Amino acid sequence: MARIAVIGAGMGALAAAARLAVAGHRVVVYERTDTYGGALRRFERDGFAFDTGPGLLPLPAVHRDLFVKTGKEPLEECVDLVQVDPSSRHVFADGTEVSLPNASRAGVVAALDEALGSGTGERWGDFLVRAREAWDRTRRPLLEEPLWPNWQVLAEREPYPAVPHKRLLRTRRAGTLAEVGAWELRDPRLAALLESHAVEQGLDPRTTPASAAVLPYMEHAFGTWYVRGGLRELARAVYERCVARRVEFRFGAEVTGVLEKDGRASGVELADGAVAEADFVVAGLAPGLLGRLTAGTVLRGDGEVPPQPPAASRLTVLLALRGDRPEGTPHRTVVHAADREADLEALFGPAARRPRPTVTVLRPGDPALVPGPGHEAVTLTTVVPTGPGDARPGEPWGDLAENMITVAERVVPDLRDRLLWQEVRTPADVADATGADGGAVPVPALAAAGGRLLHPSNSTRVPGLFTVGGWAHPGGGLPHAGMSGALVAGLIVEGPDFRGSQ
Repeated sequence: MARIAVIGAGMGALAAAARLAVAGHRVVVYERTDTYGGALRRFERDGFAFDTGPGLLPLPAVHRDLFVKTGKEPLEECVDLVQVDPSSRHVFADGTEVSLPNASRAGVVAALDEALGSGTGERWGDFLVRAREAWDRTRRPLLEEPLWPNWQVLAEREPYPAVPHKRLLRTRRAGTLAEVGAWELRDPRLAALLESHAVEQGLDPRTTPASAAVLPYMEHAFGTWYVRGGLRELARAVYERCVARRVEFRFGAEVTGVLEKDGRASGVELADGAVAEADFVVAGLAPGLLGRLTAGTVLRGDGEVPPQPPAASRLTVLLALRGDRPEGTPHRTVVHAADREADLEALFGPAARRPRPTVTVLRPGDPALVPGPGHEAVTLTTVVPTGPGDARPGEPWGDLAENMITVAERVVPDLRDRLLWQEVRTPADVADATGADGGAVPVPALAAAGGRLLHPSNSTRVPGLFTVGGWAHPGGGLPHAGMSGALVAGLIVEGPDFRGSQ
């Protein structure tokens, strides 16, 4: 039985802790805040409750596997997991809109043809076939295996089979997601639908590789899911599974250093001066934090994965409304920006204001989130820029929040008349919850692009020290965090020759 110290109680760290405890190890989790879940937090006031992190769950099989491997009770016995249908409603700049059925290719094709015109559904369906090929080519090395020592193969090879495109007497293939939208989908609304999957992750579709086609494919193939009571309930269930497997938790315990002895990790030092010895240390931290704890760069990518571009953050507006949610209201509506180019330039360029951003409106219709009948809890989110080391204190968050509400009025009738109160959650709040510089949110790993969207290996230059969570391989997002927990557990239990689940 090994002693394992886990730094942080984010979802990737919890997944690793539960798996390691089942394998017979003594696991202690040190969390600097007073609770678990990382970004999966909850805000409560006057009988209303809101998720302040992710509001929907993609690829639930990752968490089903975690519960199967760590106990008798499956995921569905621990949370009330429901499929969202329609998967999403999209309102485009020209006023047209479409509701997309959940996990139904035929249904999506028919819905697009009806809403956007004949032929649009077929073009989207053909795109999904190509996206599936990219998924099949990258699924194992990007998600299910430790990062390859020859990761350059993933960096140099574009897995998306782009359609040849003739332009100015030249035949070209799409290399970015924006080019896929312009050359293959050939409709600005379909392009906006495609690009929204990248923008939601904080990725600029103009520079994001075509391999990002796997993002809409994942949603199409595996569906979109919700946990009744909010996704905070998923964090609770994973935490309780850890406790049931005798994982120890020390909340309010800030780790200030990773100890080394004889060239390997030997424990952690806490802010109060206490020392906890360990045979292995698992760090669920952003790279900047880990670097400060180790007094140097310990991350490695088996050949130095290129540094990632700065990650974006999110601004969230929580709305407590009087009045019932109308029957048939979609759970998620994406209201696309009126000016696509201006929106992208404001988000990924030097501009600091976004007067008409793309806004995601979540209307769960969950009785557990409101004080009683005659009320509705609505969450608005948009991606915002952030910088290293700060939370952009000069950013006019209040103005942007008001603009988000104005955008949301297009799909929530009488919103301002129904508004009881609002709460704004800024990148500074994300930073408080996760410890990430500037409230940055990690992106999922993607192939191609010279490796700039790969993440450092879960193993590090220091033997016995491993990284887990969204900032490590295979990157950000709830499914990816769960996968990183499985990879770290495998590397510790089975050793460096572990190659992932078969």
